[in-house]
Amino acid sequence: MAIDPIGHRDQWSYIPDELRIRYDRDLVSIPNAVRVAAERFGSLEALVDGEVRMTFTELESAMIDSVRAVIALGVEPGDRVAIWAPNSFHWILAALGIQGAGGILVPINTRFKGEEAAFVLRKSGARALVTVTDFLGNDYPEMLRAADPAASALDRVVVASGAVGQRELSWDRFLARGREIVTVAQAQAAIDAVGSDALSDIMFTSGTTGHPKGVMLSHGQSLRAHGWLAKVMDFRAGDRYLIIPPFFHTFGYKAGWMACIVHGVCSIPQRVFDVDAVLRTVADERVSILLGPPTMFQDMLDAGSRGNDLSSLRVTMPSAASVPPDLFRRIATELGAEIVHSGYGLTEATSLVTATVPQVDDVEDIATTVGRAAWDVELRVVDDEGHDVPTGEAGELLVRGYNVMRGYWEDPEQTAEVIDAEGWLSTGDVVAMDERGFVRVVDRKKDVVVVGGFNVYPAEVERMLGEHPSVAEIAVVGVPDVRMGEVPVAFVVPRPRGALTEGEFRVWAAKKIANFKVPRRMILVDALPRNASMKVLKNALRDRANAE
Repeated sequence: MAIDPIGHRDQWSYIPDELRIRYDRDLVSIPNAVRVAAERFGSLEALVDGEVRMTFTELESAMIDSVRAVIALGVEPGDRVAIWAPNSFHWILAALGIQGAGGILVPINTRFKGEEAAFVLRKSGARALVTVTDFLGNDYPEMLRAADPAASALDRVVVASGAVGQRELSWDRFLARGREIVTVAQAQAAIDAVGSDALSDIMFTSGTTGHPKGVMLSHGQSLRAHGWLAKVMDFRAGDRYLIIPPFFHTFGYKAGWMACIVHGVCSIPQRVFDVDAVLRTVADERVSILLGPPTMFQDMLDAGSRGNDLSSLRVTMPSAASVPPDLFRRIATELGAEIVHSGYGLTEATSLVTATVPQVDDVEDIATTVGRAAWDVELRVVDDEGHDVPTGEAGELLVRGYNVMRGYWEDPEQTAEVIDAEGWLSTGDVVAMDERGFVRVVDRKKDVVVVGGFNVYPAEVERMLGEHPSVAEIAVVGVPDVRMGEVPVAFVVPRPRGALTEGEFRVWAAKKIANFKVPRRMILVDALPRNASMKVLKNALRDRANAE
């Protein structure tokens, strides 16, 4: 792997020479990274999922079969294909097959209900869907049919696990059709045709409009950002990463199994978090890398080792904009991790904006900040008029660099709202930067509520739950929670003569939206507080929610 010539040394002088590597140049695309990994790490274990174990050589072969199957499905370069499934080896192989065929991956949150998934599929124009029918009692194709029976993705459904309907393909039949129709040479040629600038995925993230927006990211951006970040975190060939963050999120996908492929690390997918199962897997599989939300580490620390040997843990990262400093210290001392890392990102910036460098930064900076600008990423902190604020003062964080998205899918107006003519992306987050360049997240300019590592956007929740026949108005705010960090609370103005109870409303809400979005409390009010412009005063609502 070639080390990039040193440039802008003064601006990123804290990045050691050996970390200045451009992974996009050698690897080109995510499926091609698998081929390179097979050459470099062939006999090392690449994937462990229950009884399924693959070396990097075997992973390459399985990827080729998946590419053949996706082409046989009728997917052409540029077509969008969705995956709505939990973490598994199926997810990884399906993603590699889609991307190797030149398709664009559209991950869907496993907690979404039918209406939420249908919107993503319609907006992206997905032509096919890889899914499951046996995850936590959910039959995803059936949920989708109930919400949108005309969805075009329903014409090509592959069921990776669970019962298979008459119009659907089982995973085995999906692969068999590929072997029957498409040659290995055709699959290899398809991979060769995927360039670094080609879109790798459309990552849907909700926004203040209440509708999810599709963030367009490329193969090169993904490899460059998370190949680099994993190197900073000292991923090593032969390491073993228990991937608990969901694959539909960048953290589990690009900073997870994709980064593992780049560095010769074994991916161990975890479908749901269960502290006892995680402790056993860490011990049994000699897991050395463990990244996830603070709640995961908090639960592990509270549980203790329970007799399991956790000495293999080496690299850890509790990922959130704000992590209690004591949690970093406890991870290092009680779990014995050699490297504890912190950082900050957002989907619109390939989920990489700042990072700490464990080889350089001291423990206090790692515990109290989200680090400094990632290599080749520029930062500004500005006031409401767009002027740079003095060092140490709070302002909105702006980002510019290779990591900034190509834009929102088929939404140039909203793209222009967040990326200016000079390429600066407005993050919507309020930060303070010290004289050394270390960034501390102060607050969120947006109203986003982060529930156990998942973003909940009040406008989206308000839009969907405002459909309740007894709700006249609704406003959702976040309040602190000891375990989850924050939880949503709904203030509801009922319709005249409408019968509405908190229990009934929450049960109804759980059928409409993902469970982490469901308000933990409903507070009935006669009216929502508003300013002279009739904007809801959410600060007042937060104060009331915290007081009750």
